[in-house]
Formats: sequence, structure tokens, C-alpha cells
Amino acid sequence: MLTVGVDVGGTSVRASVVDERGSVLDTLRVPTPGTGDELNAAIAGVVRDLADRHRVAAVGLAVAGFVSEDRRVVRFAPHLAWRHVAVADRIAERVELPVVLEHDANAAAIAEQRFGAATGARVAALVALGTGIGGALVIDGEVYRGAHGVAPELGHLRLVPDGRPCACGKRGCWERYCSGTALVSTVQELLEESASGPLARFPGPLTGVRVARAAEDGDPVARKAMGELARWLGEGLALVADVFDPEVVVIAGGVAGSAHLFLGEARKHYAAAITGAGHRPLARVRVAKHGDDAGMIGAATLAREHVVAHRVPRR
Repeated sequence: MLTVGVDVGGTSVRASVVDERGSVLDTLRVPTPGTGDELNAAIAGVVRDLADRHRVAAVGLAVAGFVSEDRRVVRFAPHLAWRHVAVADRIAERVELPVVLEHDANAAAIAEQRFGAATGARVAALVALGTGIGGALVIDGEVYRGAHGVAPELGHLRLVPDGRPCACGKRGCWERYCSGTALVSTVQELLEESASGPLARFPGPLTGVRVARAAEDGDPVARKAMGELARWLGEGLALVADVFDPEVVVIAGGVAGSAHLFLGEARKHYAAAITGAGHRPLARVRVAKHGDDAGMIGAATLAREHVVAHRVPRR
């Protein structure tokens, strides 16, 4: 059985045909339109194009936003035009296939639990380090969503009282110290203290990717910023472990591509900060296997499981 997974991002819509082993067979990408109707049409268009080339049974949408408990409605997506929209039903009408919705971090966690770094784990957490932090928890193969479908919102755990301001309205959130955006903030603070080294002379706007490259090249400011990221990643992982006690924590997202620069140090901070340090098992902390494809693979997998559970006939 083949299904389509769609990663609906703020800049592009990516859709892939995925088989039962989690392998990506075909992919299409289009720019993300600015209105809800145009976005619905763009998603339906790439799905129909893939369905013309493959016999697909259902569609899963991975969305960075709040999804209703029944996975039919996008309540809010900060980088998309949808506000309380029955997206699953609208797309299903256009493509004439069953459609399920999922938060993108949850979809990525499903991909890693079924086919990746958390395969076989009974309790697995995913921490997606990108512009901010996305989080997900899978227990006995099922995504934990909380009472209202928005758990676990890990990026906005408050690690630093009265710390850096966050777009959510709080101060000191984890993602303000441990993300691509946080890397840039840390470098800017360090350069205010001592404006020396290659990053101080860099002509363009700083990005997390640029900081990572500078750290690779030995820039002392970038390396110190990576050390700070490692520290706060470890502190946050200790909180995650204290609350959820996972077997595996998967580090995903764009920043995970530079994990060799910080993950070893983060593991040390995590092991020291966890409650009962030295007297309890530690979760394995691993880098995601599927990278940017994880959301699509997970969404396609959930769509397949929906078909099986409801015995929806194949087209």
C-alpha cells in the first residue's frame, strides 16, 4: 500500500509517495501560497500529480501548528493562512482520498519510531531543533497529544527565569537558548563582549547555519556559542527525562545536521542535570535518521494506518 505524505511548510509544500517500509519513492515540491484557498489548491495539485503516477490509498498532512483532537481541523498555524479550518475534509474533497492531519513534530516522531532512530522504543521523545523547538512523545506506538491536542510544547519550557524574551510572551523559554535562532542570539551577545574573530567581520546577516560553519572552521566565538547550545540542550533534556522518562530521545530539525559539534557535550550536561544522576538509566540520545523527510514519512505512515483501521477501500 502506497500513501502520500505532505510537509506543509511556511516556504514550500513537499509531498512524497511512501511505501510500507518508510521508503520515499517520489517527491514533488511547490512554493507555499499566501491564502488558504490557494494553499488547499496547491496541496491538492501535488497530491493529484503523484496519484497519477502511483496507486495511492490515502494522504497524510504534516503541519506546523495546532491540530484538533480528531485530526481534521488546523486551529492555528503561525506561518500558514489557516485559522480554524477543516483542512482534512477540504483536501479530501479535492483529491477524493482519505486525508489525516498531524502536527509536524508528531509526524516526524512516528517516522523515527517506526523506521528510524527510535525503532522499537516503547517511550520515545523527539526534540526538533530548528528556528525554535518542536517536541513530540510516542508511547507504545501512539502519539501523546494531551487533553486538547497540543502536547508536548517543549520549546516553551521556561529554563531561565527572566531570560531572553520569547515570541510566545514568556521569557527564558528553552528555544530561546537552544535552536538555530538561539545560536545567533548567543553569538551576538558574545560579540558585544569581544568583537573579534571571523564572525565579527562577517558582512551579511548571521544565521544558525553560518554559525555552525564558523564553528567547523574553528572560530572561537562560534565554538563558544555551540558550547552554550550544548549546555542548554542538556539542561532541557534532563527536564524532558524527569517528566517523561523516555527510552530514546531523538534530536531532529535543521540544527541536528551539526550535532557532531554539540551532542557529545550535551549528553554530559544531561547526565549531570537529571534527577538521581548516577543512580538511574539514561535515555539514549540519538540523531534523527530521516532528516527533512521525517514529517512526510510519518504523515504517510499515519495515513496508511488510518486506512487499515477503517478498512477504507483503495482507489
